Amino acid sequence: MVGIGLLVASLACAIDTGAAFDDPVLQQRYEQLIEEVRCLKCQNQNLRDSNAFLAADLRREIRRLLAEGNTDAQIYDFLVQRYGEFALYRPRMRGKTLVLWLAPLLLLLGGAVIVARIVKARMSLPLDDAEDTAEGPARE
Repeated sequence: MVGIGLLVASLACAIDTGAAFDDPVLQQRYEQLIEEVRCLKCQNQNLRDSNAFLAADLRREIRRLLAEGNTDAQIYDFLVQRYGEFALYRPRMRGKTLVLWLAPLLLLLGGAVIVARIVKARMSLPLDDAEDTAEGPARE
């Protein structure tokens, strides 16, 4: 009884109210696409999680493009052409977006170089304990 109540409650809160595709492969592609495309209004949510009107329109558009037989790449191209690379959560590796892909690697490499220099500089410093033992015990 509780399970039925939870099922009804989850259906009432569902964001994507469109009918599922008859083909499970097509439905899987649809789910993957709406998870990878950013809601242009919310900007921090994907289409699957957004309940904005624009997100609903984009979900319908993606559903239509899939039904027409477009490939995932063609759908991504359509969205980028219409809304820009910002529409994709993972922008493609091209000109302007190459910085987005390389910046984390360059920052990590720069941090490693800085840490290596600090460690090398500290290793060349004499130890305080070595000076005390060479001079003998301190006398007062």
